[in-house]
Amino acid sequence: MKKTFEIKGVDLTNLYGVGDKNISFIEKKLPITLNIRGNNIFCQGLKKDILHFDSVLNQMIDSIKKGNNLSTKDINQLIAMNGALESKNTSVENVIFYGKKGPVFPRTDGQKNLVKAFLKNDIIISVGPAGTGKTFLAVAYALSLLEKHEIEKIIFCRPAVEAGENLGFLPGDLKDKIDPYLAPLYDALYELLPKNKIQNFLDRGIIEIIPLAYMRGRTINRSAMILDEAQNASSIQMKMFLTRLGIESRAIITGDESQIDLPKKSNSGLIDVLKILKNINDIGIVKLNKQDIARHHLVKHIIDAYSKSKK
Repeated sequence: MKKTFEIKGVDLTNLYGVGDKNISFIEKKLPITLNIRGNNIFCQGLKKDILHFDSVLNQMIDSIKKGNNLSTKDINQLIAMNGALESKNTSVENVIFYGKKGPVFPRTDGQKNLVKAFLKNDIIISVGPAGTGKTFLAVAYALSLLEKHEIEKIIFCRPAVEAGENLGFLPGDLKDKIDPYLAPLYDALYELLPKNKIQNFLDRGIIEIIPLAYMRGRTINRSAMILDEAQNASSIQMKMFLTRLGIESRAIITGDESQIDLPKKSNSGLIDVLKILKNINDIGIVKLNKQDIARHHLVKHIIDAYSKSKK
């Protein structure tokens, strides 16, 4: 397989290294052949190895854009981090979506179980601590369904609990009011797609990002519905969300039982739905844990420390 990578917006000397030493280093570490001509890199090798290089290259470019000078030590670390793609846990067959920064695939056993649940069920409930990839994988999966024309639109929603769902009392127009509460969903999209493509989808109504309350009264057909931060939805709101499900639609619910911001934690719709729907076929429930955390290595220790302090 051959693929050409066009490089834009970064210093080529920093990327390639003096005398192209970074390129030579990558060739020694990966079973691929690289040739450079100006701002084009011509890559030849097996598909899985080219995908591996694609991920490494995108992270090298991101690092340079942040003002870093790349060393071979940095590149070696990136190659090792992305090397999981070659393992049986994250083979090419398990790639969910090809985003702007490379392939998206499950990196932990818990994430693998989540992806399996996506493929087997029409309703998926994913529960786990911050940083386990619940929202990111849900967004990537929904985009893959859209790309394959299995659905016609994606609807992302969150309970705007910090505003008491009473958005009318906040200053600004509707977009100004709701965007702060929906920022994590935008963040996931911007990690996966170019800004112009996202804006195009938003303008055409192919992607909607709305507060949960705005789902009321609708029937959602041929769509992927994603409810994020579900622990802050009430039981009534949770039932309302699930009963919006129409023909050829999927629903994904993500949440963290330890992050309930409702006045009464017992009123969380996420807690209720885990009990009420646990024995229904075609509803997948996946619980992630600290081993699935993919953020800064300290996040895992922080979550541990807070859990111990509550005991």
